[in-house]
Amino acid sequence: MLKSYKTEIDPTPEQIQIIHRTIGTCRFVYNFYLAHNQEIYQKEKRFISGMDFSKWLNNEYIPNNPEYQWIKEVSSKSVKKSIMNAETAFKRFFKHQSRFPRFKKKGKSDVKMYFVKTDKRVVIQCERHRIKIPTLGWVRLKEKGYLPTVESGCLIKSGHVSIKAGRYYVSVLVDIPDISHEELNESGIGIDLGVKDFAVISNGKVYKSINKSSNIKKLEKQLKREQRCLSRKYEDYKKRLKKKKGEATRQNINKQVLKVQKLHQRIEYVRSDYINKTINEIVKTKPSYITIEDLNVSGMMKNRHLSKAVASQKFYEFRTKLKAKCDENGIELRLVDRWYPSSKICHCCGAIKKDLKLSDRIYRCDCGYVEDRDFNAALNLRDALTYEVA
Repeated sequence: MLKSYKTEIDPTPEQIQIIHRTIGTCRFVYNFYLAHNQEIYQKEKRFISGMDFSKWLNNEYIPNNPEYQWIKEVSSKSVKKSIMNAETAFKRFFKHQSRFPRFKKKGKSDVKMYFVKTDKRVVIQCERHRIKIPTLGWVRLKEKGYLPTVESGCLIKSGHVSIKAGRYYVSVLVDIPDISHEELNESGIGIDLGVKDFAVISNGKVYKSINKSSNIKKLEKQLKREQRCLSRKYEDYKKRLKKKKGEATRQNINKQVLKVQKLHQRIEYVRSDYINKTINEIVKTKPSYITIEDLNVSGMMKNRHLSKAVASQKFYEFRTKLKAKCDENGIELRLVDRWYPSSKICHCCGAIKKDLKLSDRIYRCDCGYVEDRDFNAALNLRDALTYEVA
Protein backbone atom coordinates (compact mmCIF):
# COMPACT_ATOMS: atom_id res chain seq x y z
CA MET A 1 0.00 0.00 0.00
CA LEU A 2 1.33 3.43 -0.99
CA LYS A 3 1.09 6.32 1.45
CA SER A 4 2.50 9.85 1.33
CA TYR A 5 4.23 11.69 4.17
CA LYS A 6 5.38 15.31 4.40
CA THR A 7 7.61 16.87 7.04
CA GLU A 8 9.96 19.81 7.51
CA ILE A 9 13.72 19.38 7.05
CA ASP A 10 16.74 21.34 8.27
CA PRO A 11 19.28 21.40 5.41
CA THR A 12 22.81 22.78 5.68
CA PRO A 13 23.84 25.94 3.75
CA GLU A 14 25.51 23.79 1.08
CA GLN A 15 22.37 21.69 0.69
CA ILE A 16 20.25 24.85 0.48
CA GLN A 17 22.36 26.04 -2.46
CA ILE A 18 21.85 22.71 -4.25
CA ILE A 19 18.08 22.84 -3.63
CA HIS A 20 17.78 26.39 -4.99
CA ARG A 21 19.98 25.59 -7.99
CA THR A 22 17.95 22.48 -8.85
CA ILE A 23 14.59 24.20 -8.43
CA GLY A 24 15.78 27.13 -10.55
CA THR A 25 16.92 24.78 -13.31
CA CYS A 26 13.61 22.88 -13.20
CA ARG A 27 11.72 26.16 -13.50
CA PHE A 28 13.86 27.22 -16.49
CA VAL A 29 13.36 23.88 -18.28
CA TYR A 30 9.60 23.99 -17.59
CA ASN A 31 9.32 27.45 -19.15
CA PHE A 32 11.64 26.46 -22.00
CA TYR A 33 9.40 23.51 -22.88
CA LEU A 34 6.29 25.72 -22.91
CA ALA A 35 7.94 28.37 -25.10
CA HIS A 36 9.45 25.78 -27.47
CA ASN A 37 6.12 24.03 -27.89
CA GLN A 38 4.35 27.30 -28.67
CA GLU A 39 6.98 28.18 -31.25
CA ILE A 40 6.80 24.77 -32.94
CA TYR A 41 3.00 24.87 -33.00
CA GLN A 42 2.95 28.28 -34.69
CA LYS A 43 5.35 27.07 -37.39
CA GLU A 44 4.43 23.41 -37.92
CA LYS A 45 1.05 23.04 -36.17
CA ARG A 46 2.16 20.05 -34.11
CA PHE A 47 2.69 19.24 -30.43
CA ILE A 48 5.99 17.93 -29.01
CA SER A 49 5.74 15.38 -26.22
CA GLY A 50 7.87 15.62 -23.10
CA MET A 51 9.95 12.61 -24.13
CA ASP A 52 10.77 14.08 -27.57
CA PHE A 53 11.66 17.43 -26.02
CA SER A 54 13.97 15.76 -23.50
CA LYS A 55 15.82 13.93 -26.29
CA TRP A 56 16.12 17.12 -28.35
CA LEU A 57 17.35 19.09 -25.34
CA ASN A 58 20.07 16.60 -24.34
CA ASN A 59 21.20 15.43 -27.78
CA GLU A 60 20.89 18.56 -29.92
CA TYR A 61 20.29 21.80 -28.08
CA ILE A 62 22.79 21.59 -25.20
CA PRO A 63 25.69 20.20 -27.35
CA ASN A 64 25.15 23.02 -29.87
CA ASN A 65 24.79 25.64 -27.11
CA PRO A 66 27.56 25.07 -24.53
CA GLU A 67 26.42 28.08 -22.47
CA TYR A 68 23.47 25.94 -21.30
CA GLN A 69 25.68 23.13 -20.04
CA TRP A 70 24.69 24.04 -16.48
CA ILE A 71 21.35 22.26 -17.04
CA LYS A 72 23.17 18.93 -16.77
CA GLU A 73 24.86 19.89 -13.51
CA VAL A 74 21.73 19.17 -11.46
CA SER A 75 19.74 15.97 -10.96
CA SER A 76 18.56 14.62 -14.32
CA LYS A 77 15.50 13.05 -12.66
CA SER A 78 14.33 16.45 -11.40
CA VAL A 79 14.75 18.02 -14.84
CA LYS A 80 12.90 15.16 -16.52
CA LYS A 81 10.07 15.38 -14.00
CA SER A 82 9.62 19.13 -14.65
CA ILE A 83 9.31 18.39 -18.40
CA MET A 84 6.70 15.69 -17.78
CA ASN A 85 4.80 18.06 -15.47
CA ALA A 86 4.66 20.59 -18.31
CA GLU A 87 3.39 17.88 -20.67
CA THR A 88 0.69 16.99 -18.15
CA ALA A 89 -0.35 20.66 -18.00
CA PHE A 90 -0.71 20.70 -21.79
CA LYS A 91 -2.75 17.48 -21.80
CA ARG A 92 -5.09 18.83 -19.13
CA PHE A 93 -5.62 21.92 -21.29
CA PHE A 94 -6.40 19.78 -24.33
CA LYS A 95 -8.98 17.84 -22.28
CA HIS A 96 -10.58 21.14 -21.10
CA GLN A 97 -9.72 20.32 -17.49
CA SER A 98 -7.64 23.46 -16.89
CA ARG A 99 -6.56 26.64 -18.61
CA PHE A 100 -3.52 27.10 -20.84
CA PRO A 101 -0.21 26.42 -19.00
CA ARG A 102 1.46 29.54 -17.66
CA PHE A 103 5.14 30.24 -17.20
CA LYS A 104 6.62 29.68 -13.75
CA LYS A 105 7.85 32.83 -12.04
CA LYS A 106 10.68 32.91 -9.53
CA GLY A 107 9.44 33.09 -5.95
CA LYS A 108 5.77 32.86 -6.96
CA SER A 109 5.45 29.37 -8.42
CA ASP A 110 5.38 25.98 -6.77
CA VAL A 111 8.40 24.20 -8.29
CA LYS A 112 9.85 21.17 -6.50
CA MET A 113 13.03 19.10 -6.54
CA TYR A 114 12.13 15.52 -7.47
CA PHE A 115 14.03 12.37 -6.49
CA VAL A 116 13.20 8.73 -7.10
CA LYS A 117 14.41 5.21 -6.36
CA THR A 118 15.82 4.10 -9.73
CA ASP A 119 17.57 0.81 -8.92
CA LYS A 120 16.18 -2.24 -7.14
CA ARG A 121 19.44 -2.60 -5.25
CA VAL A 122 19.44 1.05 -4.12
CA VAL A 123 17.31 1.98 -1.10
CA ILE A 124 16.51 5.56 -0.06
CA GLN A 125 17.60 5.28 3.54
CA CYS A 126 15.57 6.93 6.28
CA GLU A 127 16.28 6.95 10.00
CA ARG A 128 14.44 8.44 12.93
CA HIS A 129 16.09 11.85 12.67
CA ARG A 130 17.39 12.04 9.08
CA ILE A 131 16.82 10.95 5.48
CA LYS A 132 19.32 10.35 2.68
CA ILE A 133 18.18 12.22 -0.44
CA PRO A 134 19.99 11.66 -3.75
CA THR A 135 22.31 14.58 -4.71
CA LEU A 136 21.86 16.03 -1.20
CA GLY A 137 23.02 13.26 1.09
CA TRP A 138 21.86 13.00 4.68
CA VAL A 139 19.37 15.73 5.63
CA ARG A 140 18.14 16.31 9.17
CA LEU A 141 14.43 16.09 9.97
CA LYS A 142 12.85 18.64 12.28
CA GLU A 143 10.04 16.24 13.22
CA LYS A 144 11.78 13.11 14.48
CA GLY A 145 10.11 9.73 14.15
CA TYR A 146 7.39 10.84 11.70
CA LEU A 147 8.69 9.25 8.50
CA PRO A 148 8.65 5.42 8.45
CA THR A 149 12.17 4.00 8.64
CA VAL A 150 13.78 1.28 6.55
CA GLU A 151 14.03 -0.98 9.63
CA SER A 152 10.23 -1.04 9.92
CA GLY A 153 9.97 -2.72 6.50
CA CYS A 154 8.81 0.36 4.58
CA LEU A 155 10.30 1.37 1.23
CA ILE A 156 10.50 4.95 -0.04
CA LYS A 157 9.63 4.99 -3.77
CA SER A 158 10.01 8.70 -4.59
CA GLY A 159 9.75 12.16 -3.11
CA HIS A 160 9.95 15.94 -3.52
CA VAL A 161 11.84 18.72 -1.78
CA SER A 162 9.93 22.00 -1.74
CA ILE A 163 10.25 25.52 -0.34
CA LYS A 164 7.34 27.37 1.22
CA ALA A 165 7.39 30.59 3.25
CA GLY A 166 11.12 30.32 3.83
CA ARG A 167 10.95 26.72 5.09
CA TYR A 168 12.08 23.48 3.47
CA TYR A 169 9.93 20.36 3.27
CA VAL A 170 10.31 16.81 2.02
CA SER A 171 7.34 14.71 0.90
CA VAL A 172 7.86 11.01 0.21
CA LEU A 173 5.77 8.21 -1.25
CA VAL A 174 6.22 5.11 0.90
CA ASP A 175 5.32 1.51 0.12
CA ILE A 176 3.95 0.11 3.39
CA PRO A 177 3.31 -3.63 3.91
CA ASP A 178 -0.38 -4.55 4.00
CA ILE A 179 -1.84 -4.53 7.50
CA SER A 180 -4.75 -6.71 8.57
CA HIS A 181 -7.89 -4.59 9.03
CA GLU A 182 -10.02 -4.59 12.15
CA GLU A 183 -13.61 -5.77 12.06
CA LEU A 184 -16.08 -3.14 10.87
CA ASN A 185 -19.64 -2.43 11.88
CA GLU A 186 -22.47 -3.70 9.71
CA SER A 187 -23.97 -0.22 9.30
CA GLY A 188 -22.61 2.65 7.23
CA ILE A 189 -22.79 6.43 7.48
CA GLY A 190 -23.60 9.31 5.16
CA ILE A 191 -21.76 12.65 5.17
CA ASP A 192 -23.33 15.87 3.92
CA LEU A 193 -20.72 18.58 3.28
CA GLY A 194 -21.74 22.21 3.35
CA VAL A 195 -20.76 25.81 3.96
CA LYS A 196 -22.84 26.54 7.07
CA ASP A 197 -21.51 23.41 8.81
CA PHE A 198 -18.47 21.65 7.45
CA ALA A 199 -19.93 18.14 7.74
CA VAL A 200 -23.15 16.65 9.07
CA ILE A 201 -23.00 12.90 9.78
CA SER A 202 -25.97 10.57 9.65
CA ASN A 203 -25.17 9.37 13.20
CA GLY A 204 -26.03 12.85 14.52
CA LYS A 205 -22.50 14.26 14.77
CA VAL A 206 -22.07 17.80 13.42
CA TYR A 207 -18.67 19.33 12.63
CA LYS A 208 -18.79 23.10 12.65
CA SER A 209 -17.00 25.20 10.06
CA ILE A 210 -13.45 25.98 11.18
CA ASN A 211 -13.62 29.27 9.25
CA LYS A 212 -16.09 30.64 11.81
CA SER A 213 -13.74 29.98 14.73
CA SER A 214 -12.00 32.82 16.58
CA ASN A 215 -8.59 31.46 15.63
CA ILE A 216 -9.19 31.69 11.87
CA LYS A 217 -10.93 35.06 12.16
CA LYS A 218 -7.99 36.45 14.11
CA LEU A 219 -5.48 35.16 11.55
CA GLU A 220 -7.53 36.47 8.61
CA LYS A 221 -7.75 39.89 10.25
CA GLN A 222 -3.99 39.89 10.76
CA LEU A 223 -3.49 38.75 7.15
CA LYS A 224 -5.66 41.59 5.89
CA ARG A 225 -3.49 44.14 7.69
CA GLU A 226 -0.23 42.64 6.46
CA GLN A 227 -1.50 42.52 2.88
CA ARG A 228 -2.54 46.15 3.12
CA CYS A 229 0.93 47.01 4.39
CA LEU A 230 2.49 45.08 1.48
CA SER A 231 0.30 46.89 -1.05
CA ARG A 232 1.41 50.28 0.33
CA LYS A 233 5.04 49.24 0.12
CA TYR A 234 4.58 48.37 -3.55
CA GLU A 235 3.00 51.75 -4.25
CA ASP A 236 5.83 53.52 -2.45
CA TYR A 237 8.37 51.42 -4.37
CA LYS A 238 6.95 52.61 -7.70
CA LYS A 239 7.42 56.23 -6.63
CA ARG A 240 10.99 55.62 -5.45
CA LEU A 241 11.91 53.91 -8.72
CA LYS A 242 11.41 57.18 -10.55
CA LYS A 243 13.96 58.79 -8.22
CA LYS A 244 16.27 55.73 -8.47
CA LYS A 245 16.14 55.11 -4.72
CA GLY A 246 14.46 51.73 -4.46
CA GLU A 247 17.00 49.21 -3.12
CA ALA A 248 16.18 49.56 0.59
CA THR A 249 12.45 49.55 -0.12
CA ARG A 250 12.78 46.34 -2.16
CA GLN A 251 14.36 44.59 0.82
CA ASN A 252 11.45 45.68 3.01
CA ILE A 253 9.02 44.36 0.41
CA ASN A 254 10.70 40.94 0.51
CA LYS A 255 10.41 40.90 4.30
CA GLN A 256 6.73 41.81 4.09
CA VAL A 257 6.09 39.14 1.43
CA LEU A 258 7.54 36.54 3.80
CA LYS A 259 5.20 37.71 6.57
CA VAL A 260 2.19 37.33 4.28
CA GLN A 261 3.34 33.89 3.13
CA LYS A 262 3.74 32.68 6.72
CA LEU A 263 0.22 33.84 7.60
CA HIS A 264 -1.23 32.07 4.55
CA GLN A 265 0.66 28.93 5.55
CA ARG A 266 -0.56 29.16 9.14
CA ILE A 267 -4.20 29.44 8.03
CA GLU A 268 -3.77 26.51 5.64
CA TYR A 269 -2.26 24.35 8.40
CA VAL A 270 -5.13 25.12 10.80
CA ARG A 271 -7.71 24.11 8.18
CA SER A 272 -5.82 20.97 7.15
CA ASP A 273 -5.38 19.93 10.78
CA TYR A 274 -9.12 20.28 11.34
CA ILE A 275 -9.81 18.10 8.28
CA ASN A 276 -7.38 15.44 9.50
CA LYS A 277 -8.95 15.31 12.97
CA THR A 278 -12.46 15.17 11.48
CA ILE A 279 -11.56 12.24 9.22
CA ASN A 280 -9.88 10.37 12.07
CA GLU A 281 -12.97 10.71 14.26
CA ILE A 282 -15.23 9.50 11.45
CA VAL A 283 -13.06 6.49 10.57
CA LYS A 284 -12.67 5.46 14.23
CA THR A 285 -16.39 4.62 14.33
CA LYS A 286 -15.47 1.74 11.92
CA PRO A 287 -18.46 1.92 9.53
CA SER A 288 -18.75 -0.67 6.77
CA TYR A 289 -19.11 2.11 4.18
CA ILE A 290 -19.10 5.91 3.94
CA THR A 291 -21.25 7.75 1.39
CA ILE A 292 -20.54 11.29 0.19
CA GLU A 293 -21.71 13.43 -2.72
CA ASP A 294 -19.64 13.96 -5.86
CA LEU A 295 -19.73 17.75 -5.49
CA ASN A 296 -19.26 20.07 -8.46
CA VAL A 297 -16.78 22.32 -6.67
CA SER A 298 -15.70 24.15 -9.83
CA GLY A 299 -19.32 25.03 -10.53
CA MET A 300 -19.87 26.18 -6.95
CA MET A 301 -16.80 28.41 -7.24
CA LYS A 302 -18.47 30.37 -10.04
CA ASN A 303 -20.93 31.85 -7.55
CA ARG A 304 -19.19 35.06 -6.49
CA HIS A 305 -21.15 35.17 -3.25
CA LEU A 306 -20.06 31.68 -2.12
CA SER A 307 -16.72 31.18 -3.88
CA LYS A 308 -14.55 32.27 -0.94
CA ALA A 309 -16.52 30.17 1.57
CA VAL A 310 -16.44 27.11 -0.70
CA ALA A 311 -12.69 27.42 -1.33
CA SER A 312 -11.90 27.79 2.36
CA GLN A 313 -13.80 24.56 3.19
CA LYS A 314 -11.31 22.52 1.09
CA PHE A 315 -13.79 19.87 -0.04
CA TYR A 316 -11.37 18.23 -2.47
CA GLU A 317 -8.70 17.80 0.20
CA PHE A 318 -11.32 16.26 2.50
CA ARG A 319 -12.36 13.77 -0.18
CA THR A 320 -8.76 12.85 -1.07
CA LYS A 321 -7.73 12.26 2.52
CA LEU A 322 -10.94 10.40 3.31
CA LYS A 323 -10.31 8.10 0.35
CA ALA A 324 -6.78 7.35 1.57
CA LYS A 325 -8.00 6.71 5.13
CA CYS A 326 -10.79 4.40 3.93
CA ASP A 327 -8.34 2.38 1.83
CA GLU A 328 -6.06 2.09 4.83
CA ASN A 329 -8.83 0.72 7.05
CA GLY A 330 -10.72 -1.36 4.47
CA ILE A 331 -13.79 0.89 4.41
CA GLU A 332 -15.81 1.26 1.21
CA LEU A 333 -16.14 4.88 0.05
CA ARG A 334 -19.26 5.46 -2.02
CA LEU A 335 -19.82 8.43 -4.32
CA VAL A 336 -23.38 9.55 -5.08
CA ASP A 337 -24.03 11.46 -8.28
CA ARG A 338 -24.03 15.25 -7.93
CA TRP A 339 -27.61 15.40 -9.30
CA TYR A 340 -28.94 13.09 -6.60
CA PRO A 341 -31.55 15.21 -4.68
CA SER A 342 -30.35 14.27 -1.21
CA SER A 343 -31.67 17.48 0.37
CA LYS A 344 -35.08 17.36 -1.34
CA ILE A 345 -35.98 13.73 -0.57
CA CYS A 346 -38.05 13.03 2.54
CA HIS A 347 -36.29 10.34 4.55
CA CYS A 348 -39.60 9.20 6.03
CA CYS A 349 -41.89 8.78 3.00
CA GLY A 350 -39.49 9.24 0.07
CA ALA A 351 -41.35 12.17 -1.48
CA ILE A 352 -39.32 14.81 -3.36
CA LYS A 353 -39.92 18.44 -2.42
CA LYS A 354 -39.07 20.25 -5.66
CA ASP A 355 -39.75 23.76 -4.33
CA LEU A 356 -37.15 23.50 -1.55
CA LYS A 357 -35.03 26.67 -1.40
CA LEU A 358 -31.48 27.08 -0.20
CA SER A 359 -32.72 29.36 2.58
CA ASP A 360 -34.99 26.60 3.97
CA ARG A 361 -32.83 25.10 6.70
CA ILE A 362 -35.64 22.95 8.16
CA TYR A 363 -37.14 20.22 5.97
CA ARG A 364 -40.93 19.93 6.38
CA CYS A 365 -42.81 17.24 4.51
CA ASP A 366 -46.57 16.85 4.00
CA CYS A 367 -46.39 13.51 5.82
CA GLY A 368 -45.48 15.35 9.04
CA TYR A 369 -41.75 14.68 8.92
CA VAL A 370 -39.72 17.63 10.27
CA GLU A 371 -35.94 17.51 10.41
CA ASP A 372 -32.83 19.61 9.86
CA ARG A 373 -32.12 19.97 6.15
CA ASP A 374 -28.47 18.82 6.30
CA PHE A 375 -29.19 15.90 8.65
CA ASN A 376 -31.98 14.74 6.34
CA ALA A 377 -29.54 14.85 3.42
CA ALA A 378 -26.99 12.80 5.39
CA LEU A 379 -29.61 10.13 6.10
CA ASN A 380 -30.57 9.98 2.42
CA LEU A 381 -26.93 9.64 1.41
CA ARG A 382 -26.46 6.78 3.85
CA ASP A 383 -29.43 4.91 2.36
CA ALA A 384 -28.70 5.77 -1.29
CA LEU A 385 -28.97 2.77 -3.61
CA THR A 386 -27.33 4.29 -6.71
CA TYR A 387 -23.66 5.08 -6.20
CA GLU A 388 -20.13 4.45 -7.45
CA VAL A 389 -17.30 3.01 -5.38
CA ALA A 390 -14.37 5.46 -5.26
